[in-house]
Amino acid sequence: MDDSEADRASSHMSGHMTTRIEVVGRVSGRRRWTVEQKLAILRDAFGPDGSVRAACYRHEVGSGAVYTWRRQAMSGELTGIRSPALPTFSEVEVADPVVREIAPAAPPRCGQIDIELGTGVRLTVDAMVDADALARVIAVLSR
Repeated sequence: MDDSEADRASSHMSGHMTTRIEVVGRVSGRRRWTVEQKLAILRDAFGPDGSVRAACYRHEVGSGAVYTWRRQAMSGELTGIRSPALPTFSEVEVADPVVREIAPAAPPRCGQIDIELGTGVRLTVDAMVDADALARVIAVLSR
């Protein structure tokens, strides 16, 4: 609109009102954001001097999308890199040891070796046992 059209359009108003109003349109419709763009917007919104409101205004994105992206980024869903699951714990109750009578050991059969550990665990292996494997098993059971 040129000046003469603006004057005619405002001629019905009083001369006291001479300010102009500018309407800034927002981008309408769905937009596609790349992962890099989303991460940049998140840095802008949640960085050291960040502001969600200011980032939403600058990038013309809704706050709901920003918070969704943040949740996705924190879970690894946004970048496709999942964070390892946190360990879970179970309640354990330590009871008094159970005292059992130890039956007398049967005599070893031909080619077998009976091993009784100080913890009360008994093993029977044959003569062909792998010595390294047996040593690892005994080390674990002796703990």
